[in-house]
Amino acid sequence: MNKNINQNLNLLIITQKVDLNDDLLGFFHRWIEEFAKNFEKVIVICLQKGEYKLPQNVKVFSLGKEEYIHNLYHSHVIRRLVSLYRFYKYIFQERKNYNVVFIHMNSEYVILGGLFWKVFNKKIFMWRNHPCGNFLTNIAVFLSDRVFCTSEYSYTAKFKKNEIMPAGIDTETFKRFENIQRIPNSILYLGRISPIKNVDILIEAANLLDKEGINFILNIVGEPGAKDKEYFEKIKKLAKDLEKKGKIKFLGKVPNYKTPEIYNQNEIFINLTLSGSFDKTILEAMACECLVLVANKSFEGVLPKEFIFNQGDFQDLASKLIWALKLSSSEKEKYGKDFRKYVMENHNLETLIQKICKAYESSN
Repeated sequence: MNKNINQNLNLLIITQKVDLNDDLLGFFHRWIEEFAKNFEKVIVICLQKGEYKLPQNVKVFSLGKEEYIHNLYHSHVIRRLVSLYRFYKYIFQERKNYNVVFIHMNSEYVILGGLFWKVFNKKIFMWRNHPCGNFLTNIAVFLSDRVFCTSEYSYTAKFKKNEIMPAGIDTETFKRFENIQRIPNSILYLGRISPIKNVDILIEAANLLDKEGINFILNIVGEPGAKDKEYFEKIKKLAKDLEKKGKIKFLGKVPNYKTPEIYNQNEIFINLTLSGSFDKTILEAMACECLVLVANKSFEGVLPKEFIFNQGDFQDLASKLIWALKLSSSEKEKYGKDFRKYVMENHNLETLIQKICKAYESSN
């Protein structure tokens, strides 16, 4: 038996999706694997499941979203009722098989199951990183024994029961591959294409770089959600001329497990998300020794000021990009190694899981 496993310590995880092929949430598959090394039993309830390869001490239950994606005959109300029935069914039938509940991002499940778990004396841990919140968020925090986030800018950071945690980056997967040569003057955006990600600011900066005669290639990896098709068309229109010149490439989405290779192919990673959390893609890129440019104030004191641009300011982003592109190879390598060292010391996955286990021990 794994020496890390805590005897008689069993975990229930509530999460959105279990699918190692998912481009956005595939990373959580590794989290579950790491949890399985530290808990005797791990039960996962997810809204949707796809392909997964998990240890024998892990059971996965789905609320059934994957069943409805291609089925147009069930109304939204019926689907919600079926999911709700399954949720209560699973947390009740497995009640003797877990003593800790870990809710990942979806605070509504704390509200739905909180009183049940209190009655049955289950510890409730909630992970929530969003910078915004409301009265329902406050209720979820009240019902939780501990709340975790990765940034002081997160909404939950103001509560006494909140604990700032590592972001949980698998530094054995996300690392520098010496056999992969970086594309010269390459810039990478990787993530969902939506207004909240501010990709249009990046395109505007790229257009400015082109006018300045800067040599570069911008690789955009990701796709829009169903609600963001119109925004994507706006992006494509902004990028039209540079795409014709071969300076911008839209590469579509890729599974999370393939992203280390993509980080390793590019020199500079751009993240335009506003302050609120330690976006995991930034830390993944840093672990792969990329240079990173961010608008997120959470990284002040972590990154040199030259790598942080003003939110919504494409001119400032362009000037920072020009500076980064002109760095020597040795300077880029030194920054890259420093960035990886920071992630390994502060945000690796193993440390995160151990801290969650310690939070349980200290809450008893």
